[in-house]
Amino acid sequence: MIEPASANLSTARSIPSPVQKAPLSSTSAAPSIAGIARTGYSTPTSTPSAGLGIALILTSLSCWTTIPLFLRHFKDQIDGWSANGWRYGFSALLWLPLLLFAMRRGTIPPGLWRAALWPSLFNTAAQVCFGLAPYFVEPGLMTFSLRLQIVFVTFGAAMMFPAERMVIRKPGFIAGIAMVVIGTLLTVWLKPGGLGSGTGIGVALSIASGLLYAGYALSVRATMHGMPPLLAFSAVSQYTAALMLVLMVIFSPTHGAQITHLVPGQLALLLLSAVIGIGIGHTAYFKSIQALGLAVSAGVVQLQPITVSIVAPFLFPNDEHLTGAQWATGLMAVAGAATMLITQHLASRRRAIAPIDEFDDLPVDPDVALVAQSNESPPDSVPERD
Repeated sequence: MIEPASANLSTARSIPSPVQKAPLSSTSAAPSIAGIARTGYSTPTSTPSAGLGIALILTSLSCWTTIPLFLRHFKDQIDGWSANGWRYGFSALLWLPLLLFAMRRGTIPPGLWRAALWPSLFNTAAQVCFGLAPYFVEPGLMTFSLRLQIVFVTFGAAMMFPAERMVIRKPGFIAGIAMVVIGTLLTVWLKPGGLGSGTGIGVALSIASGLLYAGYALSVRATMHGMPPLLAFSAVSQYTAALMLVLMVIFSPTHGAQITHLVPGQLALLLLSAVIGIGIGHTAYFKSIQALGLAVSAGVVQLQPITVSIVAPFLFPNDEHLTGAQWATGLMAVAGAATMLITQHLASRRRAIAPIDEFDDLPVDPDVALVAQSNESPPDSVPERD
């Protein structure tokens, strides 16, 4: 049985973390996402019900399913640099009020902007690859290729966090890694007619995006201790948007002006994709973690390649889509990712690690890293004297 994130967050870790846990009472609930702008750090609040949690994680999965499809839709209307720049620029405006409100209340965590620098650089590079990939490869193959992200996180965590090496040595975890790698490579290799130059670039961009998102997650783990998740994500979004707009002006053939040629309906759709993917998707994911825990929420979003590959043929019937053999190997990769998550979860329970900390050293995606680090004390904090 998966323990909800509302379980006792003060449970001791079997291996001490180099960063101390923030002092929470033994009866406190999961950190409040809704109230973080009013407080400097996460505060206890009522936890969403399991039913609401399921609805939220399915909302998040649905939102993130649409993003590769949105990008594929705009492939013939706007260049990838412009799509990236305007989408992220608009999303930054959506997150800005949260930061402004926190600044007005004096609840911005100390060192937030400095801590967000490295995660933002990784996020920008990852988003560039992610946003350009659909211009070279169909959405299903793109998202299955992204599953290698969890493997990259694993090897990065093994180098950065020695405690995590115990989990990585477990047979179930090793089997999961093998399934992800073999399944992904076979899905790519079994493409009818071979990759070709265009598709090869798309697959390379997808894999590079997974590698860079892994760097994003690990840099969050290393730098953003004690930061409320949505405030931390908001800061990363501001940096990322600024960089994406600069890159758009430099590399877009029209320096971003191509957006002026979109009809109003298509322009609204482009901005809506930012609201859905970068706004609603992340917010729903953070809230679902409160109700369902990290393991369940992170496991559900691993289904994104499947949902994308199911929907894509209906929206783009003239595109080339996954064959039966590619479906089989792609499902192997997704099952491997699930095996890794389950192994990590079970190992954490045996070590009596609190649910919010069970992916502390193996942040399977950046949002999981942001939630896990919200329970850490900031490095510069000094305990009050009795």
